[in-house]
Amino acid sequence: MSVAIDTNVLVRLLVRDDEAQYAAARRLVDEAAAAEEPVLIVLGAVLETEWVLRSRYKLDKASIAGAFTALLESADVAFEHPPTVEEALYVWAQHPEADFADCLLTARAAHLGRSRFLTFDAGAARLPGVELLA
Repeated sequence: MSVAIDTNVLVRLLVRDDEAQYAAARRLVDEAAAAEEPVLIVLGAVLETEWVLRSRYKLDKASIAGAFTALLESADVAFEHPPTVEEALYVWAQHPEADFADCLLTARAAHLGRSRFLTFDAGAARLPGVELLA
């Protein structure tokens, strides 16, 4: 039963705003856990989920970070690359003005062996390992 879930499934699990969809999503996660094959959350879904939780559901940074941290600690789900998510959350906590997307992108680049991350975004350039491209 090796499965990955889309952003909308992950959002249903986190906000439980549609009981029927929540029940279906929960059942999927429970069945996968029983088969000892936790559902996979790809990095793109993490990125989209943060945006949805912030823009649509108006959750604050601490709530979103808490939800992702709880998922990281859960045996029922697995992230595509947990160290990237962990590092992104750490950097996001250390830089209150930072966008989560920038933190996730730079963390992933670092984990892929890139020592520099270049951008035209002055805000992102405040993050460790990020430089403005001139």
